[in-house]
Amino acid sequence: MDTRFPFVDWFRNASPYINAHRGRTFVILIEGEAMASGRGEQLIQDLALLHTLGVRLVVVFGIRPQVHESLTAAGVEPTRIDGRWVADRAVMAHVEQVAARQRLWLEARLSLGLPSTPLHGVELSVISGNLVTAKPLGVREGVDFDHSGEVRRVRASAIEGLLEKGSLVLLPPLGFSSTGEVFDLDASEVAQHAAVALKADKLILLGESEGLEDEHGALLRQLSPAEAEPRLTNAVPGSELARHLQAACTAAREGVARTHLLSWHNHDALLGELFTRDGVGTMITQHRYEQLRPATLNDVAGLLELLEPLERRGMLVARSRERLEHEIDDYMVIERDGMVIGCAALHVFPDTSIAELACVAVHDSYRGGERGERLVEAMERRARQRGLNEMFVLTTHTAHWFVERGFRAASLEDLPPLKRETYNHARKSKVLVKQLA
Repeated sequence: MDTRFPFVDWFRNASPYINAHRGRTFVILIEGEAMASGRGEQLIQDLALLHTLGVRLVVVFGIRPQVHESLTAAGVEPTRIDGRWVADRAVMAHVEQVAARQRLWLEARLSLGLPSTPLHGVELSVISGNLVTAKPLGVREGVDFDHSGEVRRVRASAIEGLLEKGSLVLLPPLGFSSTGEVFDLDASEVAQHAAVALKADKLILLGESEGLEDEHGALLRQLSPAEAEPRLTNAVPGSELARHLQAACTAAREGVARTHLLSWHNHDALLGELFTRDGVGTMITQHRYEQLRPATLNDVAGLLELLEPLERRGMLVARSRERLEHEIDDYMVIERDGMVIGCAALHVFPDTSIAELACVAVHDSYRGGERGERLVEAMERRARQRGLNEMFVLTTHTAHWFVERGFRAASLEDLPPLKRETYNHARKSKVLVKQLA
């Protein structure tokens, strides 16, 4: 009987990320809708878990729905322009009251340590304060926005000092001016400026949407800012999508390594994004976390781990560590977030115009994404750059796959003499050749 606990395998797979995230700085935005919907308790537990794992946390919280409810109850109808309300004195009274109440609630929940709660034994120091300076939006298109403001500066050195002492820093969507005034700010703008000022490792934006989708409704896992920004033209000005997308792209362009768009509706979104290889939302980054590149000696261990299951099934000829090290310059790999998930090799034969395409392999969990095609195309380019006219492959299991990509059946006589002499007749590999000229 299988007595394994299901979480154990997940825990083992998550261990590289636990190590990678320890000591890193994450800025996390939780929109007010998440709190209003009752998701606050779960998110607070996840934040406490991240804290215990050594993540340095700056949490920004939104209050838009709570302020709207307070204004409606008081019969106050604010003027709205492109999603921002004009924060006059009547509106600001509600903004300040709601922000203070929400901050106190968060601090209270993050202090909960009863034995029957998930935060039992977790000591969290939660610090807030005048850590964001602001300036007024001023008069725009003839409208005076009064106490609606924008971020002037985030006091990064002060926040760093708090994080170094092990505190969780809480930032409300408020800013303070040098004249002692309080300004209503967009929470996503606060999060973006905080992430950039702190040179944060991640900016995580928790909103309504799971992320960005393609034209067929499929979730887009990773985009560069250049790929994501055109979508702003179709977003409603002032909408959550527009605000989050603008914040994510700006932060990515200004040095934040990775920005993430997640849905607070998904109870597993935050931890699922951080502790699984593929994540659950959309990541916007200047640096591709999956890349095709030449292999180095540092990849040998990853290659051995990738190839071993295929060698065991007889799909590939076994390759020793010494052989891989000797031939490493012939290989290219697909690396995904530090893991080798695909490889191929091009072995050139002296004094011939033909090369062998060998060891084309993709990890079982990452098939179906055209990675095999990318590897073959990369090797074809490498062969052409070296002035070669043909490329051959020996295969026992995947002949049809290569035929569909332009290879044709051939015979032993079509192989270079050296390869003919070392051909393993016991394996009975099929010979396929592709013309490159």
